[in-house]
Amino acid sequence: MSAIAETLKAWGHEVTGSDLNQSDLTDKLIKDGIDVTIGHNEENVKKADLVIYNAAIPEDDADLVVAKINNIPTIGRGKFVSFLTKKYDEAICVSGTHGKTTTTSMISCCFIEANYDPSIEVGAVLKEIGGNYRIGHSEYFILESCEYKGNFLNFNPNSSVILNIDNDHLDYYKTFENVVKAFDTFAGLIDEKGVLVTNADDENCLKLKELTKAKFVTFGINNKSADFTAENIVFDDNGFPEFDCLKNGEKYVHIKLSVAGNHNVLNSLACIGICDFYKVPKEAIEKALKSFTGASRRLEYKGSFNDATIFDDYAHHPTEIMATANAVKNKKYNESWVVFQPHTFSRTKEHLLDFAKSLSNFDNIILTDIYAAREKDTGEISSNDIVREIEKIGKKAINISSFEKIVKYLKENVKPKDIVITLGAGSVTNIGPMLLK
Repeated sequence: MSAIAETLKAWGHEVTGSDLNQSDLTDKLIKDGIDVTIGHNEENVKKADLVIYNAAIPEDDADLVVAKINNIPTIGRGKFVSFLTKKYDEAICVSGTHGKTTTTSMISCCFIEANYDPSIEVGAVLKEIGGNYRIGHSEYFILESCEYKGNFLNFNPNSSVILNIDNDHLDYYKTFENVVKAFDTFAGLIDEKGVLVTNADDENCLKLKELTKAKFVTFGINNKSADFTAENIVFDDNGFPEFDCLKNGEKYVHIKLSVAGNHNVLNSLACIGICDFYKVPKEAIEKALKSFTGASRRLEYKGSFNDATIFDDYAHHPTEIMATANAVKNKKYNESWVVFQPHTFSRTKEHLLDFAKSLSNFDNIILTDIYAAREKDTGEISSNDIVREIEKIGKKAINISSFEKIVKYLKENVKPKDIVITLGAGSVTNIGPMLLK
């Protein structure tokens, strides 16, 4: 939403906005001259020619109600982004259950390095563009494309990446089969002159070949028949991978990443697949991927205290937590500490056992209370349920509600050379800075 606001302002429109919570993004919008209200602002709504809202906004939201009473047109974010994609000759939509932000960022950096001057919308702050958007002056528009509530089905992709298809957002989709159907439909939207780059290690992604008219390009680590594969993967002390990228079995480019984890090898292969289609020079790919140190909240280094290091990560699904745990294992450290904040009650309930299994890969486990986000607490599920499942596995875990008490606990127990990871899509990101203070 903030990227849309900044883009429309740059195009000469007067933009106002509202959010329930203050954040770095709302601060930046205000600094950039956009009138943002924390809470609701009836007068700003009444002055608007159009109200754009995101998928998390309920129909009884105060600003939406005012708009409807005053007959002011409203449009959901997904449908509005559809309008934006039509403004460009080459809209490259990066989708998938996991890894969208990082892969969008990687592709963006490669296109910038190649002087392709792309416009960009990404779901995190990317330091290379000084925010979560970039307004270019070319035909290229690179955007992160989320499947929540079928948003990406409104888009008009010329080309696309589908990174993986996993069991998420079941508060909306209800079943995994419906998730798969959504991605099937999305694959069918891609322009026949474009390309679909997808994951050969994911059987549901491979089935998309029959559903798209676009050129079909695959990447993978385990599936050696993929178009783009990685060989000779090694990790340094930071857990950063280095590998040979092969195209159709022949060495294509040598890659050294500055982000940790095997999952980022896959993300970079997806990036290379798109870049190859758009003839991005290999030298630009090598340089951009080596200099890319990650988007915000993707195993982001926050600092150190008492010779222990602190990282912050957005992972809020068991598959993502497992990827983060595996990435951390490639680093050099004494013991690992994770502070996990479950995101939404429905996701916690649906993936209870898998959350316990994935979190058990850390040495020391702390859970905060569940971050409700768009949901209300019905009392059916709590973080203590995850604690109990972890204890059944044979690991110790504790639930601490207060962030101040979590900081105190960490301060008293974390040892030199330990590693601390705050994990989740909500306010858990504030714990690292609190600990550093």
